[in-house]
Amino acid sequence: MLQAMRNKMHGWPSIIVLGIAVLAMSLFGMQSYFSSRSDTYVAKVGKHEISQHDYSDRMNQLRQQASAQQGEHFDPSVFEKPETKQRVLDGMISQELLLQANDDWGMRVADQAVRDYIAAIPEFQLNGQFDPGTYRAWLEGQRKTPAMFESEIRLSLATQMLPDAINDSSIVSDSQIDQFLSLLMQRRDLRYFLVPTPTPVDDKISDAQFEAFYKAHLADYMNPEQVSLKYIEVNGADLKPDVAPSEDDLRKRYADEKHRFVQPEQRLVSHILINVPANATPDQQKAALAKAEKIAAEATSADFAKLAKKDSQDLGSRRQGGDLGWLEKGVTNPAFDSAMFALKKGEISKPVLSPDGYHIIWLRDVRSGDSKPFEEVRDQLAKEASAAARDRKYNDLAGKLSDQTYQNPSSLEPAAAALGLPIKSTALFPRKGGEGLAANPKVIAAAFGDDVLVQGNNSSLIDLGNSHSVVVRIDKHVAATARPLAEVRADVQKRIIDERTSALERKQADEALARLNKGEALPVVAQSLAAAVKDVKEAVRTGQTAAPAPLLERAFTMPHPVAGKPQFAVVDMKDGTFAVLAVDKVQPGDLAKVTPEERASLRQQMGQAYNSETVRELIEMLRANAKIKINKNLM
Repeated sequence: MLQAMRNKMHGWPSIIVLGIAVLAMSLFGMQSYFSSRSDTYVAKVGKHEISQHDYSDRMNQLRQQASAQQGEHFDPSVFEKPETKQRVLDGMISQELLLQANDDWGMRVADQAVRDYIAAIPEFQLNGQFDPGTYRAWLEGQRKTPAMFESEIRLSLATQMLPDAINDSSIVSDSQIDQFLSLLMQRRDLRYFLVPTPTPVDDKISDAQFEAFYKAHLADYMNPEQVSLKYIEVNGADLKPDVAPSEDDLRKRYADEKHRFVQPEQRLVSHILINVPANATPDQQKAALAKAEKIAAEATSADFAKLAKKDSQDLGSRRQGGDLGWLEKGVTNPAFDSAMFALKKGEISKPVLSPDGYHIIWLRDVRSGDSKPFEEVRDQLAKEASAAARDRKYNDLAGKLSDQTYQNPSSLEPAAAALGLPIKSTALFPRKGGEGLAANPKVIAAAFGDDVLVQGNNSSLIDLGNSHSVVVRIDKHVAATARPLAEVRADVQKRIIDERTSALERKQADEALARLNKGEALPVVAQSLAAAVKDVKEAVRTGQTAAPAPLLERAFTMPHPVAGKPQFAVVDMKDGTFAVLAVDKVQPGDLAKVTPEERASLRQQMGQAYNSETVRELIEMLRANAKIKINKNLM
């Protein structure tokens, strides 16, 4: 056939036909290439993409938080459920919607707000004041620059701008509080009796009934799916530097990094801030400048703090008389920085314009920088050099482990041989996790993931934190299996009898309720069942009430008695038994017993509840008006 086609494909008409076919196939291939390029984002909100990397980071963060909080009760399978994944993604979408709303409505986080927030973090304070040295040391430990950390804080504050604005504008009226308290403290007079366990109960169970119940409840009698793992780990804590740093190495490190051991010049500063709105008119700008110039002209060292408390619009420092503590270069914005370092001790500046408004700056004191000698920091340098060498060794080894196990996805043996690392193993464990390495949420997620469990590949390098990582693969896989009926027969028997007993009790309770609704008295009906009536006066929803919780919950959902006639109901006591309940009387709460402190606390709680609902409605509105695309394949 191919030879026949070849024989016929001669001449320019055939060449044209062939060219068209090739062009069509090429275009089809190109279109297929472009269309097959899958989106790399999990969701797209307007023009902003939520990447798979960001989404995975958020999932891992929440998984680790839950593991730390719940300890041995942590169930990592919760984070594999579609509803959990969707809830996390919805939270990220809501955050982005709020950020975009800030941009649309001209709302931004002021530089001063970021500085005030950082300065108020207890970890950065020394003797109750922000300490730049402590702040720098913390940043170095986290491997972050000031700009990186400030960006994180700015993002966090930005997502709260609209919710905070809603919170500041909400009002809970006294009538709303009274209405809520009246319901909360409502009092109800109750009577009830517990339906006695009927006897005798049919305890004869045929083999067919055993089999039918067992099959209907098979999910309750399953041995869980389990896996055991083989793994190779690289733990920085176990690594030792190949060579200890020499004296020359340490002195060179000191010379190269001498700036770290110099305490930079610091200035003790107070300020008065006059705000200028973000979209200020020329008249507003002139008014703010005039006010700032008047304050600057009047300010002296003796009364600066008093003026700051009176006129400053920086709420963070106003209460402290404008005190900003010891500052160094780079902590404030450039305009403030330049003016602060141009002053002499004791001087007060003219108004300085920054993105936040006009500042009047008082330089109270100056502290010059000092340099620590090599001998004083030698031990610190030695520890850092050893740690750096250990980190390099860890990074090199972890990188090679990742490469080796990726190039040989079906075995750990080549990597173990090439790197001289042992292959370790775990015991069998279920999706809830096990002990040791098998308790780590990241390891559990990888072990039961498609790539490792179904495809049979090595996992990617799993970062466990603190220079510790592993690559895992399945050693054994035990599928979920049903426990044989003979093994669980006693439990099946008990449950069948319990169900029969509960059904008889329910039948007796329903019959008693029918008699009450026809007009028989509660004591008469109870006596016929050999049950005792219990009386509860002025029961309330919360607090100490002599009635079981299921009864109270049902009692406060029942209608009010009409014309003195009680309301009746059957109550499931959640333990296989039933009660018959009567609500005889309903009275509003006694508001005179509520203290001012309790009212204030309730006002705050109601305000928070209203605010949460308002924010939820705002996000729903923003979501309805936004173009959102979700790629569930990457969740």
